[in-house]
Amino acid sequence: MSEATGAPGAEPVDELRVLADATALSATGYLEGLGSVAAGSSPQTALPVLLLAVSEVLVAGARLGALADVVPSARFEPDAGPDPDVDPLREGLAAALDGLDEYADLVDPLTSTEVVRGCLSDDLVEVAAALLHGLRHHADGRVDEALWWWQFSYLSEWGDRAASALRVLQSILAHVRLDADAQTVADAESAALG
Repeated sequence: MSEATGAPGAEPVDELRVLADATALSATGYLEGLGSVAAGSSPQTALPVLLLAVSEVLVAGARLGALADVVPSARFEPDAGPDPDVDPLREGLAAALDGLDEYADLVDPLTSTEVVRGCLSDDLVEVAAALLHGLRHHADGRVDEALWWWQFSYLSEWGDRAASALRVLQSILAHVRLDADAQTVADAESAALG
């Protein structure tokens, strides 16, 4: 990938650095959204917050997926230290999604019709763990390593899990909004207008 030129007289902007910074920003926003829902700070907005967080991080993933393979400068991944503990996040999300957490999932829609049990909180946290790993490389200034990790893990795991989570969240919201009793909806509309 070449360098892009910014404003006249400005230093050239490295496109990979720009992409890495944008991906880091998306990853941070995703993690903040999950953290808010897991903390139970606003249960009435949990589903819309999750829907937005997952949708936005999937846009970042799509950019990575559309990009030619990123090749890190080092042959081996530098040790970023122990992975952060994501179990408290998983537990908080499972509590927030109680009764809605499990769903039916396809192993691979292209190669198998096998249906397995999916778990929304597990999917959301799997995405978070992959994003956190890349964020640690990014924070240490290893831009190509961060991009390589985000791209590889998007294609191999978190993209699929995020897409499944998005489908489930959209389905839940559709049922919540469209399966309501007609009289309850009419009463709510009347109250809102009057």
